[in-house]
Amino acid sequence: MDDHTDQTRKPRADAVRNRERVLEAAKAVFNAGGPEASLEAVAKRAGVGIGTLYRHFPTREDLFEAVYRREVEQLSELAEQLKIAKDPVDALRRWLRSGVEFVATKKGMSAALALTFQSSSELAAFSMDRLTKAIGSLLDRAVAAGEMRADVSPEDLLRALIGMCYLHDQPGWQSSVLRMLDVFVDGLRVQPAGKPKARSAKPAKSAVKRTR
Repeated sequence: MDDHTDQTRKPRADAVRNRERVLEAAKAVFNAGGPEASLEAVAKRAGVGIGTLYRHFPTREDLFEAVYRREVEQLSELAEQLKIAKDPVDALRRWLRSGVEFVATKKGMSAALALTFQSSSELAAFSMDRLTKAIGSLLDRAVAAGEMRADVSPEDLLRALIGMCYLHDQPGWQSSVLRMLDVFVDGLRVQPAGKPKARSAKPAKSAVKRTR
């Protein structure tokens, strides 16, 4: 390898690293949301100049779409990794919990991302296809293992996940959603045969005796 070839490749590697740093920083900034969700905040967190950011992403919409696609790809890759997990229900639960972080990032750029979706039906189709296949592969394992109800679809799980996330807007909403996810997943588990059903609560007897 000559010096000229080496010199021409280094900028490419630097550019790739800068792009990844910008995307990771953008995810964190958009996840936090609010007034911090600005391109200046992204550049500062990534440790690059605003000019570098714009060279990679000429418009806000370009950055939003890149972050979104990257998150979808990472969730798809996570599903592949979790397919070999010993406990299929725990694998599904872990994917859904990562999905909460994905929705949090999406909420931080929802207004601009909505415009991107309107102009790109391909983006909507891409994300729905990837996410449905990802969660579907984990759901299928849990159902095949006899651990999860068979009358639930991947779309059902995605709708439940998104619905829980968007019903909560107060600070700390992610913790609340994660608790609800645990309840939701546990409720979909197949109960062992012969397990007694929970008894209905009996009305409490009055502690006050009647006087004759």
